[in-house]
Amino acid sequence: MLADSDRIYTNIFGLQSFSLDAARKRGDWDDTAAIIAKGKDWIIEEMKKSGLRGRGGAGFPTGMKWSFMPKPSDKPHYLVINADESEPGTCKDRDVLRHEPHKLLEGALIAAHAIGAHKCYIYIRGEFYDESSNVWKAIHEARAAGLLGKNAAGTGWDFDVELHRGGGAYICGEESALLESLEGKKGQPRNKPPFPAMAGLYSCPTTVNNVETIASVPSILRRGGAWFAGIGRDPKNTGTKLFCISGHVNNPCNVEEAMGIPMKELIEKHAGGVRGGWDNLLCVIPGGSSTPLLPKDICDTVAMDFDSLRAVQSGLGTAGLIVMDKSTDVVYAIARLAYFYMHESCGQCTPCREGTGWMWRIMKRMVTGNATLEEIDMLLDISKQIEGHTICAHGDASAWPIQGLFRHFRPVVEERIINYRKQLKAA
Repeated sequence: MLADSDRIYTNIFGLQSFSLDAARKRGDWDDTAAIIAKGKDWIIEEMKKSGLRGRGGAGFPTGMKWSFMPKPSDKPHYLVINADESEPGTCKDRDVLRHEPHKLLEGALIAAHAIGAHKCYIYIRGEFYDESSNVWKAIHEARAAGLLGKNAAGTGWDFDVELHRGGGAYICGEESALLESLEGKKGQPRNKPPFPAMAGLYSCPTTVNNVETIASVPSILRRGGAWFAGIGRDPKNTGTKLFCISGHVNNPCNVEEAMGIPMKELIEKHAGGVRGGWDNLLCVIPGGSSTPLLPKDICDTVAMDFDSLRAVQSGLGTAGLIVMDKSTDVVYAIARLAYFYMHESCGQCTPCREGTGWMWRIMKRMVTGNATLEEIDMLLDISKQIEGHTICAHGDASAWPIQGLFRHFRPVVEERIINYRKQLKAA
């Protein structure tokens, strides 16, 4: 388990105020100028040493991402923070925004200096009313205290933050669709290249990072990249991570833990265990709804990090665990997710626009068994025609839950279809 002294998010449960005074008592904004004074190159190198990988789902190394930004030119640079968090099963950023907004603002200042940006936009999910209110108040507190604006926090760097509320579209969690929406256009992903580092917001160099990624930066730089790299299972999966645990557990929660903690230990120690005991576990979706589910026998031993979950054909994603016990109709659960991804497709790419509808309609029939055994392979073939054939990863996200279902629970679907046919004949 993670030692209390190594926790970054000490107010994640909201037991204290989110105000500037309370944040400073917790260590936020503690001589931020001293970090900035060490220079952009030092900041980026220290982030590389920390091994911090993006906490929004993709897991791309943060320091490397910052290093892709070009040198200052006549074009302005921008930092954009993705606070959309629309992935079902995920609610970690929500608590950072609500209870620790000053960590995010301080991290934004440091990150912006490292990439040469004087302006940051926080794109927040439209439904996050209380969260956006707290961030807005924190921004005004920071401005009044001289922590944002001209010579922000006495660093010699002019920097300000604007809060932008989205319209509640899942697709705007994809970074280029978010940029389109931020520019006032329809939220649809862009073709890449060019990548945002070369042509992002308003066709200017832009870095897009997740809330948890940016909010972790000040603590990492204060304590050193080596400290953060020393936490976790291996050099490629380092540091602390916010995990969201929901579903059939006795104590649904958000918790900060060491990367690579065994899934079973995470659920039993922090979420009070599975409802009815661990042996009542059916499966777990480990990283938000787009990651393939894992059955109990894998959950018994798998570690919660990027590479361990990839090795069992799933993913860490946003680390939003959705726990399902044996009372779950797993076919219906995946059919419901299929409907969600059909509904949230932006419609730009034909495989996703058409294929998600096909998958949902077939899954809807498989819930009752009103399908044929041949349609299982047909459905898997459709999912493969969508996966990897769209501009963004929404196509993959729609395909993976279905692939996970048939990888581990195909006999359940087959039995349902066979029983439905028997009932028809008996009638």
